[in-house]
Amino acid sequence: MIETKQLTRQVRRNVQRFPIDFMFPITRQEVTILKSQIAISRWGGARRANPYAFTEQGVAMLSSVLNSERAIQVNITIMRAFVKLKEILSTHKELAHKLKELEGKFEKHDGEIQAIFDAIR
Repeated sequence: MIETKQLTRQVRRNVQRFPIDFMFPITRQEVTILKSQIAISRWGGARRANPYAFTEQGVAMLSSVLNSERAIQVNITIMRAFVKLKEILSTHKELAHKLKELEGKFEKHDGEIQAIFDAIR
């Protein structure tokens, strides 16, 4: 388990890896709402700065800057998911291409079938 202090330190040391679409500060109002929803009277003591929220990409980046067993496993899982997604997208491109070819063949045959029906009439 990573302590909040260590996570914050790693984010500060690697701030260039966390653009605004990866990480953004939570407003004071949002902090108040979170406190009331979680029913904690005191949350982390007196903070000088608001905490940050991380997007999906930010969490992926966190897993690459943290050096814990769990962070390493998360990073490996993310990399495997990206490879799998790339494979799936590649397969769908091939299928889409084959479907387009079939559509072309059927359109050609549709014309021929229509000509046969016209000739029969």
